[in-house]
Amino acid sequence: MGVLPWVWWYGFRRHTAYPLGSLAESLTNTAFGFIRAYVLLALWDARPGLGGYAAADAVTFCFITQALIGPVQIFGGMDLTERIRNGDVAIDLHRPVGLLGWWLAEDLGRAAGSLVLRAGPPLVAGALAFPFRAPGPAGLAAFAAAVLLGALVGFAIRYLVALGMFWLHDDRGLNAVALVMSLFFSGMILPLVVFPGRLGDVARALPWSAQIQVPADVFLGRRSGAGLLGALAFQAGWAAALLAAGWLLTRAARRRLVIHGG
Repeated sequence: MGVLPWVWWYGFRRHTAYPLGSLAESLTNTAFGFIRAYVLLALWDARPGLGGYAAADAVTFCFITQALIGPVQIFGGMDLTERIRNGDVAIDLHRPVGLLGWWLAEDLGRAAGSLVLRAGPPLVAGALAFPFRAPGPAGLAAFAAAVLLGALVGFAIRYLVALGMFWLHDDRGLNAVALVMSLFFSGMILPLVVFPGRLGDVARALPWSAQIQVPADVFLGRRSGAGLLGALAFQAGWAAALLAAGWLLTRAARRRLVIHGG
């Protein structure tokens, strides 16, 4: 077995080491899901069919977003940021695999662990308490592919933000901007289908929509046939472009490394 599968396994074991902590996070996500669901029901009661969604679609979307918070890491950063700040990244750069590959494998292990421990309760609670759109086996398989691609896009965005530390030496401003963009343009706050006109077109074309909006539409069955292939291709295209940008920026960052002023 190569190095990267072991790194993936390390990431999975690390992020499943405290199941009770993950359960607490999942219950928190579920509670906020109920709050958001009632807000969306009030909105759809006033505007039936908004964005082409029925009320059941909107509620299902709400709980899908709550289930995906952990796997796509909407709110989180990366440990790499602190390692750049304190100079430990120098050790990472001497490992037998590239910096990008190492952190990608670790993050996919984290995403898998989060999916196992945190995604289930919000979906089950939403299905029991509200009208819920559940896909069939083929839809679930397509949704799994969309979640994987969404996790890749999420990692690539966070990796690029983390690499900014090589130049800025302080990640607070960049992380704040990245968080606002992720929340607004991923569909975390509202489904992007309700965004009007040109704003909606732009929002759905940006990479953040690949994290939540596209997987949610796949789950809801709004993408099928050529539409499904197009949605997955959209995610894969952004993942490839952002990972390529991360690889190029990593090469540039090697020449910017400063440790303790030396």
